[in-house]
Order: sequence, then C-alpha cells, then structure tokens
Amino acid sequence: MAEQQRIAVVGAGLAGLAAALDLKDAGASVELFERSRLLGGRATSFEIDGREVDNGQHVFLACCTEFVAFARRVGMEHVLHLQDRFDALVLARDGTSGHLRASDLPAPFHLLASFARYPHLSLGGKLRVGRALVSALLSKARPAAAADDETFEDWLERTGQNAQTRRAFWDPFFIPALNAPFGRVSRADATFVLSTAFLSEPGAARFGFSTVPLAHLAQAAADRLDAVRLASPVVGVTLDRARNRPIVLHLLGDRSIGDFDGVVLAVPPRALGKLLGDARPYGIENLDSFEPYPIVDVHLWHDGPTIEVDFAAALDSPLQWIFEKTPGYLCCSFSAADEYLRLSTGELEALAWREVCSFVPALRGTKLLSTAVTRNPDATYLPRAGATRPSQTTAEPAVVIAGGWTDTGGWPDTMESAVRSGAYAARALQRSLAARPERAPTATPLPSRAS
Repeated sequence: MAEQQRIAVVGAGLAGLAAALDLKDAGASVELFERSRLLGGRATSFEIDGREVDNGQHVFLACCTEFVAFARRVGMEHVLHLQDRFDALVLARDGTSGHLRASDLPAPFHLLASFARYPHLSLGGKLRVGRALVSALLSKARPAAAADDETFEDWLERTGQNAQTRRAFWDPFFIPALNAPFGRVSRADATFVLSTAFLSEPGAARFGFSTVPLAHLAQAAADRLDAVRLASPVVGVTLDRARNRPIVLHLLGDRSIGDFDGVVLAVPPRALGKLLGDARPYGIENLDSFEPYPIVDVHLWHDGPTIEVDFAAALDSPLQWIFEKTPGYLCCSFSAADEYLRLSTGELEALAWREVCSFVPALRGTKLLSTAVTRNPDATYLPRAGATRPSQTTAEPAVVIAGGWTDTGGWPDTMESAVRSGAYAARALQRSLAARPERAPTATPLPSRAS
C-alpha cells in the first residue's frame, strides 16, 4: 500500500486553510505552520478590551461561491448572512437616501427600475453610467488583449464618467471592492468585478457577512488537520533531492522540520520572496510588482437606537460604509486608507463618530460607550497595471503557492480569491505528486534561503 503523503502548508489564512482541507480530504497528512498566534491571516479576529472583533469588516457577495462552499464544508454556513436580493442603501449628507435594489428581471436589467429612481444621479449622470455598463458588457464579450495596461481610471475617463457619477456610483461601490486608487487598478480587474457582480445574474451582487468573528471559521478548518503550529515562523524552504521526502522547512531559531513530500506556500508576495530567497528558479517572476493597500476599521459601541439596516454607504465620506454588527455596535470601514492609516486612534475614532452622526441623525446626542480601531496595512495586494499574477504552480513540482493575490481567473484579492487559490494549489500539488516518477535520489537541492 502506498505510503501516506506528508504535506506542509505555510500560512493559516483562507488560502492556506482551503489548500490544507483539500489535501487532507485527498488522503494526505497535513501540517499547518503560521507565524502569528492567530488563525485566519488577513481575515482574522482578536480580543480588544474583552470583546472579540474582526480585523476588518469583511463582506462577500453571492457570486463568491467558493468562500460559501468553504464555510459549508467546515460546518459554518449557518453563521453566514446573505441578502435575499441585492439591496444597498446609499446615504447623502443632506439627508437624501437612495436604494439600488434588484428586481425580478433578468440581468443586466434587474437594477433598471431602482436605478431610474436613484436620487443621487441626474438623468445625464444615469446615461453616463449606462454607457459605461454597456461598454463593460461589450468588452466582456470580446477576447481580452494579451497585454492590457489600461487602468480603471483611464477606462472611467474613456467612458465619459464625471465627478457626479464617480461620487454617486463608482466610488461607493468600487473603492471598497478594489481597495485601491482607481489609477492603480487595471481596467480588466475592475470590469471583471463589475461584470461578475452586477451584470451576470440578478442575485450575484447580494451582500453577505459572517455573524460570528471570522477566526471561528478558520478554527473550524484548522481543527480538521493533523497538526497546527501557531507562532511558528517559517523562514526558509530547502528541497533536498537526496531525501525520499525532499522538503525541509526552516523555522525561526535555527530549527528545521523535514521529510515533507510537498509544500504549499500560502503567504504574501514579499514573504514568499524572502522564503525562497530567489524566486526565479521556481519560475516566479515580478514579486516586486505587487503593492499592499490598507484598510482601517473603527468599531463604535453606543447607547443609541438601532440604525435599522445591516449596512449603508455614505457618499462623500472617508468611511464609505457603515455596518451595524448588532444594535449598539457599528463598524465603519475606510478602504484604500493610505491617508488615514497614520492618524492616531483618537483622531480616527472621533472622525468616524462625527461621520456616523452626520449620516444617521437618530444617533446625534447618543453617548459613545466604547471604541476600537483595527488597522491592516497589507489588507490587499495589487499588481501594477499590466503586470501578470503568478499561477499556483512553480518550476518545482513539490512546491506550489497560494494567496488571493495569485491568478484566480480574474478575481481581485478577496476572501473568494484566497479560497480559490488554495483549491487550485492543492489540485496542482496532487497532480504533480501523483505523476512523480520513482527515481534515484540526487544531491542537487534548488536554491533557497534558510536563516
């Protein structure tokens, strides 16, 4: 009988956990290594003053089918809240409110009725947005250019968008979705989100979120693995072909653990470069083309009434979206938050509360009971426009990579992309190990760094 394969997964974010689950289900013995004491990576939770909070307000859409399937397979689908139909409340500072709500019409006409009544756009603005949506539909039908370095900013200008349409439609929905200035986002990435969420089918853009801290989903996945090593930074990987099981992991403190058949490196681009020392022998290029973009979240506990909606967008506001986690607990999300990342905790808390009270008059005069700020300077990774994302395979069959920043068929760096990348990585590693020929060992390790 064939010996059970032993696999190491480096990184306990959603990408690593998804890969680990697939490999475990395929019959491997899977050991997870994570440098932090927390599970979940960029979608985790921790305690602040006795309250467990997420490190950011993470949402998903109904089209994020693999993330939902991940929650289902670890027995946590019941904690996910998903709208019955897409319905977004958009608030203006002058008290005007508008809804974009899906009807029963087929896509792309399902938003037509609510869009016609949308008060934040003039008729001319609606026509401008409509022309852009038609352009996105047409570009989806055409084959993609081999090298397209047009940015989303360029595309918005080319399709005639102006300050009004940016303020009332593009900014509130696409800054949070892309988490980067539009001049840094490729047109292809942005229109993929637009087409997949808003133009493909009526239910695709329905908002969803976890009703429990996200670390609980990560823990449910980790509980299924053979070993989980937290606070165990892996600083190098050696491939020693003199071994039957060639992978050796080098941990901080001059410790090594060997005899792995394969490894999934589910870490961010810069961390991957440090792990491998030189990524080029592995066929991985352009790791330096990826830039991190921050998200800041401000948590507010108050003694006022419920705001009576799960979430609302705020026009012309740095916080963009207001979420009511429970009555009396709001989370305000600042996406693409470079200019806010360095503000003090007190400044951020005061700014968020002022903005909330400006958009939700019922909270004016309410007492703020407690606050907390979570900063994630590396919330998402984005390649420069024109740069390509690497696939999960490498030149070494026993080594695969995973992460929401890798190529997942057009998905930007999101929870959905992370889960998809883990599945792709696990599948690639299974194929390569199954095809590995029996061969005499040779002492020719690939270059890597172990420090």
